[in-house]
Amino acid sequence: MALNLSRREALGVLGAIGAATASTAPTPAAASHVEVGRYVKRQGVHGRMTGAQAAAAALFCEGVQCVFGIPGAQSNEFWDALKARRLPYLLVTNESSASVMADAAARVTGQPGVFNVVPGPGLTNAMTGIGEALLDSVPIVGIITDVIQGPDAPLGQVHSLPNAALLRPLVKALIEVQHQAEIPGAIYQAFEIARSGEPGPVGIMIPFPHFNAVWDYDQPPPPPRPLPFDENAYRQVLGQLSNRSRRVGIYAGLGCMDAGPALTAVAEMLQAPVATSVSGKGCISDCHPLAVGWGYGKQGTRAAEKTFKDVDLVLAVGVRYSEVSTANYAIPPHNVIHVDANPHNLGRNVPTCVKLCADSQVFFDRLLADAPSIQRPPSPPLLKKIKDVRQVDHRENSVPKITRGVDPMYFLTQLRYALGPDELIFVDVTASTHWASEAISVQGPRRYFTPTNNQSMGWAIPAAIGAQRVRPDRQVVSITGDGCFLMSAMELSTAARACLPVKFFVLDDGAYHYMQMLQEPVYRRTTATEIARIDYAAFARGVGLGYNEIAQNPDVGNGIGRALATPGPLLTRVIISYEGREVRWLNALKSTYVSRLPTDAKVRMASRIGVRSLSRRPDDD
Repeated sequence: MALNLSRREALGVLGAIGAATASTAPTPAAASHVEVGRYVKRQGVHGRMTGAQAAAAALFCEGVQCVFGIPGAQSNEFWDALKARRLPYLLVTNESSASVMADAAARVTGQPGVFNVVPGPGLTNAMTGIGEALLDSVPIVGIITDVIQGPDAPLGQVHSLPNAALLRPLVKALIEVQHQAEIPGAIYQAFEIARSGEPGPVGIMIPFPHFNAVWDYDQPPPPPRPLPFDENAYRQVLGQLSNRSRRVGIYAGLGCMDAGPALTAVAEMLQAPVATSVSGKGCISDCHPLAVGWGYGKQGTRAAEKTFKDVDLVLAVGVRYSEVSTANYAIPPHNVIHVDANPHNLGRNVPTCVKLCADSQVFFDRLLADAPSIQRPPSPPLLKKIKDVRQVDHRENSVPKITRGVDPMYFLTQLRYALGPDELIFVDVTASTHWASEAISVQGPRRYFTPTNNQSMGWAIPAAIGAQRVRPDRQVVSITGDGCFLMSAMELSTAARACLPVKFFVLDDGAYHYMQMLQEPVYRRTTATEIARIDYAAFARGVGLGYNEIAQNPDVGNGIGRALATPGPLLTRVIISYEGREVRWLNALKSTYVSRLPTDAKVRMASRIGVRSLSRRPDDD
């Protein structure tokens, strides 16, 4: 078995993904065996069986709740073994959705999601979703059923692209199985790598003949890896925090998602306001008195920006200061203590006074144990300031400002009111994404999701479906723009076929408005941003979904209520307008971009804007 590790920075060119036509297949409905699988996790694989049966047994031992994908000639043996083992699976409409659904399953459960595709087009279709998992630090395991390998492999096999070479730059590790005896160990190793340190995708390449071959297995799972912790750096952290004159703020990322109670306790101990990254939303309840929303510069919530102006020491935990969360690295200057499970992330995008490689839960537990030396007294003025600013934000977001069509911010706020505290919300890459991060408050971890760092348009629809498949006890909502909708709309047929009651909301303004917001100020016109108009009602009927429509602000409350009360999957078209609302993130991005341009580029831009502003008619699209 060959294991190839790659640097996370080696993300290559991703495959272009398109939608495809729907197909049907049975989906196992029984869920009891899933729980059994979760409790026998450490038994291992034992006995004489085929490689495919061993793979299914190893997945069963890992407690896998669903395998997403499409069977092919090379993988039928594997899919038959899944059915024999009674492992749940979901047939997707396009392989691009298989990796996304596995990603979503991992985000909502905290455990690696699993998908299987054939080599060649199956793999290239899945690459966008794998890239999203890589850049968003999500643990998924992709089982790629490969063609015959080796010096005696026949020439011209179907799907015989250089599959391992294609996948290697997109994964945290690539495991190439060379004998059927290695299959259980490869799966165990893939799961351990995927969830250890900074999580990420792991690929397993299994040539299809190994699935048919028989072997006597006696494969126990490996022991878990120890968690990292740098004792010397931790003592430096204590030295910084023991100075009680320092005003501390906490910036928490996805790495804190399963350490929420400890994070909250540390914030209370330090009397530190807590801002999160976009991916970190939910690691502290947005209702907590110290929670200030996401970001802490001009791109984030007003509460975060204003509160962190009084901070002189930022405790950044489980966060990378990525381009999206910082609006092109517009990071306010602070003394920063950077804590992350991946040492390669420490201090990469922000100057630091201390760098500590540690798991967030272990780190917070250590701080709580050392409370006597770092604890601060309660700060009523701080709590009042946070409360006052949050109330201003709340009033700003709750009143419709746009009168033509629906105000997107108002819609998002009303949707949040209508949903319960445990509902799962998936937001796509739209102009409304940043408003959603402000308007939609969450009260716990793993409730709010968006494709942050690969910005994969069309992600939210398959992601919501994958989440609903593994969390049938939760209401799942997808919010997507009309442009994103066109990229993955055929996957709605999967929700209809599998009777997954996701509520899909499409914000329709007839354009790639995000691009219009970027283009118009700089070029004084827009290019290639107007998209096809479709009959959403007819489309919903065609794929087997119910349909709902919201056209004006007064209709928002009742329209949302109808959608949530309707049984089964439902598509709701929300006819919106963006006029009259500013996007704080976009304004921060523009400011940063222009400030970094060389003088000659600024002159050219100003000249172009001036000339085109005098034009009597727009030259759009």
